[in-house]
Amino acid sequence: MFVDSHCHLDRLDKTPEELSDILNFARSRGIEHFLCVSVSVKDFPAMLDTVKHFKDVSVSCGVHPLHQEDACSYDELLNMADNDEVVAIGETGLDYFYSAETKSVQLTSFVDHIKVANKLNKPLIIHTRDAREDTIDLLKQHKDPSTRGVLHCFTETWEMAQAAIELGMYISISGIVTFKTATELQEVVKKIPLDKLLIETDSPWLAPVPYRGKPNQPGFVREVGEFIAEIKGVSVEELAKITTDNFYELFGIVRT
Repeated sequence: MFVDSHCHLDRLDKTPEELSDILNFARSRGIEHFLCVSVSVKDFPAMLDTVKHFKDVSVSCGVHPLHQEDACSYDELLNMADNDEVVAIGETGLDYFYSAETKSVQLTSFVDHIKVANKLNKPLIIHTRDAREDTIDLLKQHKDPSTRGVLHCFTETWEMAQAAIELGMYISISGIVTFKTATELQEVVKKIPLDKLLIETDSPWLAPVPYRGKPNQPGFVREVGEFIAEIKGVSVEELAKITTDNFYELFGIVRT
């Protein structure tokens, strides 16, 4: 059985009935759990309302680095995330590729998220793009040794992956790995230890081959897992078991 460790169910723009059908399709393909990841504290209550009826959907709380128009204070984030239904803090992080002009706000927000994760003893979900040095440096400076997390939709270097793993991070791989142009990422994935690996869709974006160009959905995480199993030289069953076990262990979710 697989899990989708990172999806945005509230961003699929579907009716409740359509969303239920999408999750049923995923379940029929062996996907047993879904982590719906917040990109805006302002929109968090609506996101929670969207998924509250699904027992196999967990949620995070945070502000995406590209959503700084929705930036909140440390206290606001702490208050919203101090909720038993919230299993992780984020997604947070740094993105200098799309929004270098908001760097100072991103840095402040990222540090606040790290401190909230420390305070609540919840893992971090980190987005990082073209910000390798700052991402690792801020984790070193502000993260408690016991606080863990994941660098999601990872597309950076093996050196960054190593540095993150040494800091207690997992590395999550999306459908990008299936793209023909992703040869460098595929080489990185070969090196990531299985016990530090997660898989995701990041739906509704980044659909894997053979669905590239179409809206992504959690059921397509199977293609991500199958592709990674092939390039790592393990069975699909082994890849599914290990990444699923990693997911439950990191996020402290009781498996049902």
